[in-house]
Amino acid sequence: MERKLLRSIPLFADLNRKDLKLLARHADEVHVESGFELTKEGRNAYEFFVILEGTATVHEDGDKVRTMGPNEFFGEIGLLGDHKRTATVTAATSMRLLVMFGPEFSGIADQMPEVHDEVRRVLAERLSRA
Repeated sequence: MERKLLRSIPLFADLNRKDLKLLARHADEVHVESGFELTKEGRNAYEFFVILEGTATVHEDGDKVRTMGPNEFFGEIGLLGDHKRTATVTAATSMRLLVMFGPEFSGIADQMPEVHDEVRRVLAERLSRA
């Protein structure tokens, strides 16, 4: 993944070159079509996602709770809390995503305090709404 693209994502915008290089080695870009199920509520969590293009719908207990778009991220609750997925996230449009698997995401979050702090802030917001 290109460092320039990573720097354009607000979550990673303040990282230095060294951290961006490390992140680039651990992140993959994937494309999915509309209707693709990215996460399934109740299943084990394995990935962290950042939306680069497109939109996704989030359902909890079968109810739509929100729509997510570019620069928003998801998957952190299950990975940081070592829990199962708390929601089903489905591509509402074709999408381009940054994806990191759990161990890489945890390592990045541990080594980059600014990323860790922002992910934790958003996590706290999401859990307070639940």
